[in-house]
Amino acid sequence: MRAKIVTGLVIVGVAIVGVLGWFGYLTFTTGFSAKAEPHALEVWIARKLRYLAIPLADRNKPNPVPLTPEVAQEGLAHFADHCAICHANDGSGQTPIGKNVYPKAPDLREPATQTMSDGELFWVIHNGIRFTGMPAWGEGDPDQDLDSWKLVHFIRHLPQLAADELELMKTLNPKTKHQLDEEASFDRFLQGDETAGAPAASDHHH
Repeated sequence: MRAKIVTGLVIVGVAIVGVLGWFGYLTFTTGFSAKAEPHALEVWIARKLRYLAIPLADRNKPNPVPLTPEVAQEGLAHFADHCAICHANDGSGQTPIGKNVYPKAPDLREPATQTMSDGELFWVIHNGIRFTGMPAWGEGDPDQDLDSWKLVHFIRHLPQLAADELELMKTLNPKTKHQLDEEASFDRFLQGDETAGAPAASDHHH
């Protein structure tokens, strides 16, 4: 019996050394550059650790927010305002930030995300994930965080997102400082401030 335990510990130790050696090799060859693509083994380990980090009771939680047209619109607006800067309006992750963080923002339409339970999605949104670009959006008591549950509904809808919804989301995305300054200047111009000047037609967008 003792020999079996020792053998088992040796096997586990060798496996750990092997994994550490593999990560050491990857670090040596790619450094700590955020441009590198995560290796398949790294992705698998990260997803397993994420799964194990979410308590079973939280993984099995159903969405307490009924899906209504109003809830769907609130989830869309919240995603456009808070999440699209990294994940893109369509959930593809193809944004300047999403493509350049490490690990890169996932395509939320793909099975890796869509097969997660509602409870898992909520937990990730509310608590964030360490050592990634995913922040914790939840504040206070998770049971009161209905906005994150509405986002879960919207994430489920991403694979069926329609063109008119994407156009609506563009109007809800946060504006850059340049856009805000441009609008303020235009407002002053409309109010008679000649020093503001009318914006160039090519620069003004509705």
